[in-house]
Amino acid sequence: MNSYELTVVFKPNLEEEVLKTEQDQIMELLNRFEATIEKVDDWGRRKLAYEIEKINEGIYRFITFTANATVVAEIENRMRIRENLLRYLIIKNEVQK
Repeated sequence: MNSYELTVVFKPNLEEEVLKTEQDQIMELLNRFEATIEKVDDWGRRKLAYEIEKINEGIYRFITFTANATVVAEIENRMRIRENLLRYLIIKNEVQK
């Protein structure tokens, strides 16, 4: 099992209900692939480093989880088709000993 961090940037114009539904669906996706969610950080609305689709800000969520290496590709395939996401990124956390 490897440790990963998933960064998700949602579109800023989402209503609170839709945002909650989107986040819940991402959590269900992780659970479906037997990922263990360790921590969820809500950074809220932030200015983007550069404009994406003529949008200057986004709603950030950081999710730390552990999963098998093969799971990451499946999660990325499913994240790619989500309409309310501006960007996502999964990185592997290096274990320091």
